[in-house]
Amino acid sequence: MPGLSTARIVRVSGPLLEVEGLSGVAMADLVALGEAELPGEVVAISGGTATVQAYEYTGGLRTGDPARTLGRPLSVRLGPDLLGGVHDGLLRPLADAPTWLPPGSTREVAGGTWEWRPAVREGDLVEEGAVLGTVPTPAALEFRVLVPPGTRGAVTWLAPPGARVSTEPVALVGEVVVAMTADWPVRRARPTATRLDAGEPLLTGQRVLDAVFPVARGSTAAVPGGFGTGKTLLLQQVAKWCAADVIVYVGCGERGNEMADVLAEFGDLVDPRTGRRLVERTVIIANTSNMPMMAREASIYTGVTVAEYFRDMGHHAVVIADSTSRWAEAMREWASRSGALPAEEGYPASLPSALAAFYERAGSFTTLGGGTGSVTIIGAVSPPGGDTTEPVTTHTERFVRAVWDLDRDLAYARHYPAVAWSGSFSLDAEAVAHWYAGREDPGWAARRAQVTAVLAEADRLADLAALVGSSSLPSRERVVLWGGRLLREGFLQQSALSPNDSHCSPEKTRALLEAVLGVIEACHAAVQRGVTAAEVEELDYSPLLRAGGDLAPDDVAGVEARRDRVLAALEQLR
Repeated sequence: MPGLSTARIVRVSGPLLEVEGLSGVAMADLVALGEAELPGEVVAISGGTATVQAYEYTGGLRTGDPARTLGRPLSVRLGPDLLGGVHDGLLRPLADAPTWLPPGSTREVAGGTWEWRPAVREGDLVEEGAVLGTVPTPAALEFRVLVPPGTRGAVTWLAPPGARVSTEPVALVGEVVVAMTADWPVRRARPTATRLDAGEPLLTGQRVLDAVFPVARGSTAAVPGGFGTGKTLLLQQVAKWCAADVIVYVGCGERGNEMADVLAEFGDLVDPRTGRRLVERTVIIANTSNMPMMAREASIYTGVTVAEYFRDMGHHAVVIADSTSRWAEAMREWASRSGALPAEEGYPASLPSALAAFYERAGSFTTLGGGTGSVTIIGAVSPPGGDTTEPVTTHTERFVRAVWDLDRDLAYARHYPAVAWSGSFSLDAEAVAHWYAGREDPGWAARRAQVTAVLAEADRLADLAALVGSSSLPSRERVVLWGGRLLREGFLQQSALSPNDSHCSPEKTRALLEAVLGVIEACHAAVQRGVTAAEVEELDYSPLLRAGGDLAPDDVAGVEARRDRVLAALEQLR
């Protein structure tokens, strides 16, 4: 692209450069650096000198090398070619390139050939956000070509139906050329008509999340946990099974072997909606720890911009960010290079506002075209040493609606997902309860309250039992401890490796929870009529405890049959 001005580099310090002669440059403008035209962003302007952060390794750049401004902020090209692709933090494709792209690579998503189907006629008056046409995709996801924001008028030209390259024009609205692809600045949220109240749950197929710590569609959640607690595994499970139209998986600063596992699993997993590969409705942004630091900082914004793009089409998108701690570390490294005043633990003072601005881009909206779409953001947090009092974790918990705190002791006890019921919360639970109440499940809130009460009382008694021994406790307290164990092992625990248990339908989740709670009540009833706690504990509960792994994800009748068998055995105790 021809530059709007030319200049020279006067200082190089790692990814931080100073450039003189950039006339007319503005903050956040994109700059091409050196003969290789490495991408960089203007972060400060003082007199005639602009400070630029490079998104690439700057080895080989020297003072006197040319630079030119591109006259626009960091933007990415959005289009149907994103689906099923793997990209770096600047949304450049990695599928046909080395993991480390050559410095200065300006590769954008290549224009593929897609079947264009017009939805309007020439001469029609259209408003911003209106659907001009559709493009079918292999994932049975309707890709909609929209009138760009801020554009309205008559359709003066329309491409006929048929196969077209995604970068070619398909319509002309007034004097504005519209293609299947569109460019958008990653740090600017795409416009919407109105923000809606979030109430419908985002079903994940994970029982502990759906029944105890739900997140609403269009809401936000954080997954803090130390090394080895299963953050990546839980996020992968959510990505595989959540009720979303589009998954945007951002591997931000993760190890290369973990991203390789993600790619392999997504490539093999069958989409339950279509019977095809799940990856066909997934956009993967792989910015691993060996890639440039500043591209890692941009990758989070790139991911949410892609999600907003599909939201504007009326789809429900989920952003999985693994992990936001690596993003914050990139900001800290950049702040130290630029001389910014450090705050807590060396992080920049702007960390809380950056986190808030990121999570604020989630939501359920009425789109410009009058439809409804949503962006749900779920971010992992990797506190060093598992210290959840560090700044990234504490600030994140201020801005999200749900926290799924992963406990090291549970993980080491091989209890997965290792979501700690004592440190987790959901501010969406009340809204989700209203949603269930309006859909013939008024008992959802009561079941959730009973679960939290049983777990809290069992935890309280566990500390006492550790001192005096459980056999020294009265029968009622022993049954409380036993009920907590039944709830943990029969309902909350879920195997990601089991074909039957890796995903649980809402119907089976409800049946399992009702079965376990019913058995716990029967245990208390047995003790009240004189049965000893030892007799209650010695009963065979294995049919119920194995129901999650033995029965199909939607086998409600099988769960009820096993519940009845255990209840009958309890009733015979006298």
